[in-house]
Amino acid sequence: MNQVRRWQRILILSLLLLSVLAPIVFVFNRFKSITSIDRGEFIEELSDIRYKTNDLRFTAIEQDVEDLKEPKRILQDQEFNSLVSSNSSDKSNDTMQSNEGGDKTTLLSEIAGGNDHKIKEEQAVVPQQTTVSSDAKEKLSARDIQLSHEKEFKRPLAKSEKNTKVQLERATDERVKEIRDKIIQARAYLNLALPGNNSQIVKELRVRTKELERAVGDVTKDKYLPKSSVNRLKAMEVALYKVSRVFHNCPALANKLHAMTYKTEEQARAQKKQAAYLMQLAARTTPKGLHCLSMRLTTEYFTLDHEKRQLFPQDYDNPDLYHYVVFSDNVLACAVVVNSTISSSKEQGKIVFHVVTDSLNYPAISMWFLLNPSGRASIQILNIDEMNVLPLDHAQLLMKQNSSDPRIISSLNHARFYLPDIFPGLNKIILFDHDVVVQRDISSLWSLDMKGKVVGAVETCLEGEPSFCSMDTFINFSDPWISQKFDPKACTWAFGMNLFDLKEWRRQDLTSVYLKYFDQGVIKRRLWKSGSLPIGWLTFFGQTFPLEKRWNVVGLGHQSGVKANDIEQAAVIHYDGIMKPWLDIGIDKYKRYWNKHVPYHHPYLQRCNIHD
Repeated sequence: MNQVRRWQRILILSLLLLSVLAPIVFVFNRFKSITSIDRGEFIEELSDIRYKTNDLRFTAIEQDVEDLKEPKRILQDQEFNSLVSSNSSDKSNDTMQSNEGGDKTTLLSEIAGGNDHKIKEEQAVVPQQTTVSSDAKEKLSARDIQLSHEKEFKRPLAKSEKNTKVQLERATDERVKEIRDKIIQARAYLNLALPGNNSQIVKELRVRTKELERAVGDVTKDKYLPKSSVNRLKAMEVALYKVSRVFHNCPALANKLHAMTYKTEEQARAQKKQAAYLMQLAARTTPKGLHCLSMRLTTEYFTLDHEKRQLFPQDYDNPDLYHYVVFSDNVLACAVVVNSTISSSKEQGKIVFHVVTDSLNYPAISMWFLLNPSGRASIQILNIDEMNVLPLDHAQLLMKQNSSDPRIISSLNHARFYLPDIFPGLNKIILFDHDVVVQRDISSLWSLDMKGKVVGAVETCLEGEPSFCSMDTFINFSDPWISQKFDPKACTWAFGMNLFDLKEWRRQDLTSVYLKYFDQGVIKRRLWKSGSLPIGWLTFFGQTFPLEKRWNVVGLGHQSGVKANDIEQAAVIHYDGIMKPWLDIGIDKYKRYWNKHVPYHHPYLQRCNIHD
């Protein structure tokens, strides 16, 4: 029995001993694994902690209370040390060899401005490690101590010092570039070394390269670099100097660097091509939220009775009213165009909005405007597939453009050239693209004298402007049929917001001109890029009335550099390009103009996770 108890005691004591020794061994092994640089960082952090705990200690300046008229100044140790270090670096070697007390006294006299009367007022500074004497404590009142906390004593900076300070505060990337250059140089030397070469200098170079790669990471600015990066850069420079003495074949190194540069450029070109393809793919794809919204609205539409599916009938053909039209298959985009136009108008009761869509999106768009009436304005939803204005083979003709982009081959994209046939009872109409936002009242356009022209548009032929584009960029003027009829230097204009005189259009029969040009430039041979803009320039060549730039500011759908002031003052802003505001690839700084017209509080949008 005693034997059993004895073994139990031994087992318990052994476990206790193991629990005490195990953490010690673990900490010892961890400390051994720390590199010299990491130890330096650890010691530096400890010194920072000890330095911060001493911030509350002050050194007093003995002053004659009767002679001084300004509050007593108390220098902190930290402030005094920074002043000493900043001024001592400018001293000569003889001054650096002088004693510590003399240096501090001289520096304080320099800070005070070097004037004799100030030196007499401010006596010798007590050294840093001395404490405030009991006599000094009696002289310093509570108010003086409070003022010393609120005001720090700082020497006025010279102009050159201020410029240096500003330059240091700016985020630079010189150190980051230097580190990356050293890494590239090290890789070039490592590629020159034999595959099985495990010499000490090659091993050291590999280690230094990995250290610098870990230090720089994805950093782009010097201020984000770790403190150890300076020491690691110095170690890399030493390693590169050693390896340069071994691999002194400069031509071979130059050839290797050229090969690395060529390979990097090829990779960059491939990445640009892939990025451009993915951007185009993202532009063609309907976001999940918009698809969900369309499906929910379509389902809700077909649950209604047939009588409730129709909007309240209005006077849609009254030529005395303000008629606007938008061709779109996007529910949310249509809602923004309509909402922004009505909210910006001063005469909402005279607005008639015609939304033209296809059979697939007709139920969803109709249901949206049934759920969200427009107040005093009138809205008409039209189905282009049920109208007998387009040629029977129109869809097949559009497919011959040899484009994989569904936006270009869509019948809605070219339906604008049949406006006089779609609205036979109207004389004027304003055409909107579905990627615009109306910010100002545009009713003054209806009284505009177009001087016999068919289309009013903002010109885009001014070089240096973000909207600049030339005809020869989109149209092949090397073809004789094109060069004889049109001028490559003619001024171009933009779709997005256009005023059309339908009466003059019918008189000149420009729809037949469009069909003729489409047959010549698309079916028989390719004379221009796919889309409605180049053929629009040719169809309305010489029939354009220029509008002021503020009526339609373009360039918000790509990186055009349009000015914020132009956007704020514009009547209509156009997100032309592939970076539409409802897509994830849209430009954030331009999205806010579009977002403020989207009813994100709507339950359908919340259920489909469509948010700002």
